[in-house]
Amino acid sequence: MRALSSIALVLSALRGVVACPVSGNPAIDSFVESETQVSRHKLLCNIGSDGCEAAGVSPGVVIASPSKSDPDYWYTWTRDSALVFKTVIEQFASGDYDASLQKKIQEYIVSQAKLQGVDNPSGGLVDGSGLGEAKFHVDLTQFTGAWGRPQHDGPPLRAIAMSQYAKWLIDNGYPKTAQEIVWPVIRNDLYYTAHYWNNTGFDLWEEVNGASFFTSITQYRALVEGSALAARLQTTCTACDEIAPHVLCLVQNYWSNSGYVVSNIHNNAGRAGKDGNSILGSIHSFDPRLGCDATTFQPCSDKALSNHKAVTDSFRSWPINNGIPQGTAVAVGRYIEDVYYNGNPWYLLTLAAAEQLYDAIAVWKAQGSVTVTSTSLGFFKDLVPSITAGTYQNGTTTYDSVLDAVFTYADGYLNVVKTYMHTDGSMPEQFSKNDGTPMAARDLTWSYSAFLTAAAARSNARSPQFGWLASPPQLPNTCAASTADGAYVSATAVSFPASQTPGGTETITASVPEPTSTTCLHKVNFSVLRTTVWGDSVKVVGSIKELGSWNTANARPLLADAYTESNPLWRGSISVPAGASFQYKFIKVSDNGAVTWESDPNRSYSASSECGSTGNAGGNWQ
Repeated sequence: MRALSSIALVLSALRGVVACPVSGNPAIDSFVESETQVSRHKLLCNIGSDGCEAAGVSPGVVIASPSKSDPDYWYTWTRDSALVFKTVIEQFASGDYDASLQKKIQEYIVSQAKLQGVDNPSGGLVDGSGLGEAKFHVDLTQFTGAWGRPQHDGPPLRAIAMSQYAKWLIDNGYPKTAQEIVWPVIRNDLYYTAHYWNNTGFDLWEEVNGASFFTSITQYRALVEGSALAARLQTTCTACDEIAPHVLCLVQNYWSNSGYVVSNIHNNAGRAGKDGNSILGSIHSFDPRLGCDATTFQPCSDKALSNHKAVTDSFRSWPINNGIPQGTAVAVGRYIEDVYYNGNPWYLLTLAAAEQLYDAIAVWKAQGSVTVTSTSLGFFKDLVPSITAGTYQNGTTTYDSVLDAVFTYADGYLNVVKTYMHTDGSMPEQFSKNDGTPMAARDLTWSYSAFLTAAAARSNARSPQFGWLASPPQLPNTCAASTADGAYVSATAVSFPASQTPGGTETITASVPEPTSTTCLHKVNFSVLRTTVWGDSVKVVGSIKELGSWNTANARPLLADAYTESNPLWRGSISVPAGASFQYKFIKVSDNGAVTWESDPNRSYSASSECGSTGNAGGNWQ
């Protein structure tokens, strides 16, 4: 079995220092060493305001890509930014103190505190609905074009990323900074997650409006990790504790007895469900202390390994993968039915396939055994054909054979990336499924982040703050689709003290109660019957701020989750001040941006003055 290097070696590589090889494959060792430097540089280039590709971008803001046409990715996404900064924070926390990285992290937190307060087509901060907006301009102003709204993965991912830095602050003597500056931003995202987790929303590919495995598993992690962080900061997250077990229940519903995760449920757009979404969910919920727990789909669990095989095998029909046998790495895309740019492999997903396997090896080495079940047997037999179900201890021939084979298999995915990236080490979003030509958005920031996390996993290197759940969870006796509310408060203390080097002496002198809401709201359930064609959207706009003040650019989008040909229903719930009276209309927005208004007269509505009350509004299109 190849020996994995020490944590110090990979950390030095991640921070720009030449490190010793981590495996017996010199070509991959050399590639990891050189590409780590490229990926780190390219990633930082895409962060404002001083990144080499980020001129005019607000400080701490991550651009998805410098590409401004075909496709235009000159925006910032909450999800992508959180995943990128999770990587940056793990690098920062893993080695020698780096003031330049810390400055980037602080600027990110400040930018996100501001972004939480930006009213947008999904809503505002008063009821948290605006946190579900996925995409903003790089100057932190709202994007008002047609888009898949809302998306529920951004807030929990942002909470997870910031929690890593909060834990670093606590461990290094700055708990007061974590409590007063970082925690209020995290808390808003946790409240959003606890309140909206069971609502439909668009998946991470922004295409399917339903329930997504990646979203659900990250929601669970965020709530659990958030609760633990709250305790360290002498406060609480009651909503986290109430809702997390029920989110875990939902996570179990994605598993198919056919041996894979159905990545989208309640609406899967006619797909089989085998999607890179599920591999990403596994690696981003990884905690080595959980071992091979299947409830949380840990990378070495039998369900996650069976799913890895199902998802990667689904792409073996592509020309680029032609003739490659099972158990040998292939180029991996989003899902086989993909039509975006005609459907191709993505660098970040091919890297994710490698990362899951490296994570699995780390756990097997730590526990000194590998367990093969009937669920995971197919995965293992691709690599060690003679293997049977059972547990194989360290020191046995089968144990060594498995770890060698899995490591070689994982390195194969890195070799695919090496083969089809640009010769200068740069990575766009995709590469052609026919001939491997790099394509789509250039210098995708998430591609570089994915390489850095895969490289860290290859060397089993994690920061002291890595991990979020100390022991496998237990499912509740009763699962419920309940929600919990919290009071959203604008995070205004966003100026970090200077020179927060390790060895601080801050203390927390008192516990902090959770905020209580001072806003009295009434929820309006809007609905309208309006036949539309693909690309159309229906929105509501009205005379009050919460409905865009008659500005169609700020109209609130409705959902078509229950739309049928015989019942073309568009619906959505929007919170307004209790006691408010207003006028409104529904509008149809075509794919080209053209707006069609309802006929006169305006509709009218008067909200109840009772806090927490609800009412219905709408009807047939007029």
